[in-house]
Amino acid sequence: MNGAPLQRFIVERTGAVVAERVAFARTFSQRLVGLLGRAQLASDEGLLIEPCNSVHTFFMRFTIDVAFLDREGNIVRTVANLRPWRATRIHPTAHATLELSKGALARADVQPGDRLISQRS
Repeated sequence: MNGAPLQRFIVERTGAVVAERVAFARTFSQRLVGLLGRAQLASDEGLLIEPCNSVHTFFMRFTIDVAFLDREGNIVRTVANLRPWRATRIHPTAHATLELSKGALARADVQPGDRLISQRS
């Protein structure tokens, strides 16, 4: 996605893969751009944005799922099917957000309180 090494994210509780290819957005410009300009997000892709405690889908062309994570990778909130031209509220305990393809949270049975673990793909 952005040329950096990709990571796989799995649910510690179940071992289910949430996304096979997750890129990272850590710089100001990477976080600013995020998924803008993309026509879609493949079902096995994701984007981890950190630091980040809220997201918007203004100018996006597709629906996404979002998991808000604390510093330890615990999910503090999930938002499924966030359509274009929407915004989430601020989640003060979140340190990062994992933007995923529509339906990814349900496919992996991701629940608030679950811990996500990253592994090199």
